[in-house]
Amino acid sequence: MAGSKVVEKGSVDGAPAAKLHITELPMTWSNWYQHVNWLNCFFVLFIPLVGCIGAIWTPLRLHTAIFAIIYYFNAGLGITAGYHRLWAHCCYKATLPLQIYLALAGAGAGQGSIRWWSRGHRAHHRYTDTEKDPYSVRKGFWYSHIGWIIMKQNYKKVGRSDASDLDADPVVIWQHKNYINTALFMTLIFPTLVCGLGWGDWRGGFIYGGILRVFFIQQATNCVNSLAHWIGEQPFDDRNSPRDHVITALVTLGEGYHNFHHEFPSDYRNAIEWWQYDPTKWMIWIWKQVGLAYDLKQFRANEIEKGRLQQMQKKVDARRAALDWGVPLKELPVFSWDEFIAESANRALVAIGGVIHDVSDFIKEHPGGKTFISSAVGKDATAMFNGGVYQHSNAAHNLLAMKRVGVVRGGGEVEIWKDAKQPSKVSFPEMVRAGEQITRRTVPVLDRS
Repeated sequence: MAGSKVVEKGSVDGAPAAKLHITELPMTWSNWYQHVNWLNCFFVLFIPLVGCIGAIWTPLRLHTAIFAIIYYFNAGLGITAGYHRLWAHCCYKATLPLQIYLALAGAGAGQGSIRWWSRGHRAHHRYTDTEKDPYSVRKGFWYSHIGWIIMKQNYKKVGRSDASDLDADPVVIWQHKNYINTALFMTLIFPTLVCGLGWGDWRGGFIYGGILRVFFIQQATNCVNSLAHWIGEQPFDDRNSPRDHVITALVTLGEGYHNFHHEFPSDYRNAIEWWQYDPTKWMIWIWKQVGLAYDLKQFRANEIEKGRLQQMQKKVDARRAALDWGVPLKELPVFSWDEFIAESANRALVAIGGVIHDVSDFIKEHPGGKTFISSAVGKDATAMFNGGVYQHSNAAHNLLAMKRVGVVRGGGEVEIWKDAKQPSKVSFPEMVRAGEQITRRTVPVLDRS
């Protein structure tokens, strides 16, 4: 493996010496330089440093600044609309002219070939946040941002991904085979020629349109690996690190709605709301209108809303679990009806929906007065509580649940008050429709007239 350091481990019992990749050894003062990918450091750190120093003696001319911004946007689209959404995720299809434009623009961003970039990105999606993720944020913010580039990786441990479609794409193969020459021309020579031949700013074109533009776009793209997994909301799934945040979207030409993207990776959009910033989405849409793109993929709104609702329910369940809802019914002791009546002589017990509640400390606090609640002691007050006398609020039901002390064997007796306020025998389904919380299979109904 080019650029990788392999270290031999001592043989055991005459067996051949095992070879360890440098990444499998701890970094120390004596071997730290072996962990560094010096070639990548030269391109992503040393050359930009030279550009920064050169900018001190090179004034930024207006025409050069405008060109650098326009070229930055186009090279950015080469990554977001090309490398990412067209080739890595097949979110839409592009005509040959558009493919060539995106392949050249992407090379102008200086981030490797389409095949290399897309293969690694597919592994990132397949093995997000694991050891097989080539730029896992679990290894730290700065590792996911730039550490995975400037430090050596053991590519045998990077998760596998299918690149057969890329190997069958002539544009991808051409760019991959000619990447060095293509990238050199698009990153440095082309902007230098444009600024030099256009308005005589050769040095400005090389520094601002070339070196510094590439550096900024590389850092912006790296934010998708770091910032998009670090800050923001998780409206669709929180099992992994991807997040949605407008700041990341602004930095990355719309790639900041990363939680949505990881849930629906083949959707050509990152932002699904009209007010969310995703210029890449709109460019793909425009290309469709002029016949350059087609077969734009979108997940159905129904499926997207299901994912959003499931995550909302998960958050609600977590908040619910943090609250005290009273003793669970299955943990309460079981009383016979006679035991319930006998115990009511010692404390104020009422039965509602087959559950026994101790209201001793609540009689004087009852908003409806103590007379009604006192009259229900030792009796089944299901009908009275559920509308026979007063249809209690949701808050009253929650408060009642905090006073559970037992359940009645068989469910207890139940009365349903009719308009004539006469008790009547009812069936189990009728009780359920009336809103009772029955906890036993059979409920004896007694006419106590």
